[in-house]
Amino acid sequence: MILVTGATGNIGSELVRQLSVDGHGTAVRALTRDAARAGAVVPAGVEPAEGDLGRAESLKSALGGVRSLFLISGVGDDAGVLDAARDAGVEHVVLVSSITVMTHPHLGPARANLAVERRLRESGMEWTILRPTQFASNTLWWARSVRDASVVRVPYADVGLPTVHPADIASVARAALTGPGHRGRTYPLTGPKRISPRQQADELGRVLGREVACVGVAREEAYPPMAAMMGAEVADSVLDLMGGDINDALLAVHDTVARVTGSPARPYRRWAEENADAFR
Repeated sequence: MILVTGATGNIGSELVRQLSVDGHGTAVRALTRDAARAGAVVPAGVEPAEGDLGRAESLKSALGGVRSLFLISGVGDDAGVLDAARDAGVEHVVLVSSITVMTHPHLGPARANLAVERRLRESGMEWTILRPTQFASNTLWWARSVRDASVVRVPYADVGLPTVHPADIASVARAALTGPGHRGRTYPLTGPKRISPRQQADELGRVLGREVACVGVAREEAYPPMAAMMGAEVADSVLDLMGGDINDALLAVHDTVARVTGSPARPYRRWAEENADAFR
């Protein structure tokens, strides 16, 4: 049995879908805070389960009989969840961390991710750690502005990062959960090439059939709304990653997706086509 946490999120829902398509559906349990909601959206044959990652004690039933766990760090009580998984007899955890532990280990979120990675490695369970870069789905932050005014306003508009499609994270996680040779491995995950916010806006425009303008703004202008949405420390970290503290390690393109899954990493254009309705 595989327990997929965050089963209605960007990565978890795609992972559940892929596991079901591959014939593993009856051995998959999809965890959300609302099992009734999950039951309405997960593929047939997948077992919905209810639990709150912020309250590890609520996961006892969901973890029953589970041998492999998919977990995204920073969503709940990571230490408590890992302890509960170990106590329940889970053998293998696939953890989604962040590439920032390689590129910006001094930042608060990266330090938190490193702490979770360390706890997993020391837990006695087997592990696979995924370290993705910036998600293509982060551009959903632009959705209202694109819908209302066909414009995005962003700092560091011409800094290109190798943005990764969430489905590629799910594909690597699927391979790690179901195939041999991935335990004890740490995988950096990126898209196939660097793409800047301006280029992303251009791609969205082509998909939508209208121009989407990209206006560069100063960090000082971008910071207040981001801090209000995600907190001051995280906003500072995100702005550093977008270009304020850029370095070669963050810019690097990795071929991990192709090596692990046998398929090339999905370009940003693919994500834009799949999610165009959010911007219309």
